[in-house]
Amino acid sequence: MLDDSTIADDSVSYTAEASHRAEPAAALPQLTPTQRKVLEGVHLGLLNKQIAFNLGIAEATVKAHMTALMRKLNVRNRTQVAIMAQTMADHTAFEPVAH
Repeated sequence: MLDDSTIADDSVSYTAEASHRAEPAAALPQLTPTQRKVLEGVHLGLLNKQIAFNLGIAEATVKAHMTALMRKLNVRNRTQVAIMAQTMADHTAFEPVAH
């Protein structure tokens, strides 16, 4: 069972980590057009294979773009990328790129 101090330490750690992430609107201009399209695919809940098919690129290329997105958005996983994409959509900073 976790005690209150462990939970408090985890909360502080999570809050500090979140404050180091890029602001969604600030990160968007740093993205290439293809990275924006991949981000849109993640936002739509598509798999890498589906994103690759839609963009006419290899799945490995989508994975490379995902790695770049995670680095630029300063997040660790696909779920966090999706959350950032939703945040961008909510704040109208993210405008999907036409295919």
